[in-house]
Amino acid sequence: MQDLITRIADASGLEPAIAEQAVGMVLAFLQKEAPAADMDKVLAGIPDAADLAAAHAGGGGGGLMGMFGGGLMGLAGQLSGLGLGMGEMQAVGREIFAIAREVAGVDAVGEIAGSIPGLSQFT
Repeated sequence: MQDLITRIADASGLEPAIAEQAVGMVLAFLQKEAPAADMDKVLAGIPDAADLAAAHAGGGGGGLMGMFGGGLMGLAGQLSGLGLGMGEMQAVGREIFAIAREVAGVDAVGEIAGSIPGLSQFT
């Protein structure tokens, strides 16, 4: 997992601790919103990814998440709360999807991206 966090921190310019939180939030969101079979492939291919997603699954409906109504906008609100701007969000998303393609394949990532409106801009 540390290699993944380092890779994303380097790609996005984020501090590793912030990158780890952002990755956890994105994975938790995808685990909730994307097709389970495809996300299972992604999570199985990245050591400790399921644990990181579970640790951030409580993003819940309060605060910014509730204000934006959940979905991709809710995730953006959570990431914004970590101090990420849109460019950093896109860098994190693109790198997560690059890694997902490596471990789960292009088809699985296509299914994930296609299942959530607006997500393709991050793939």
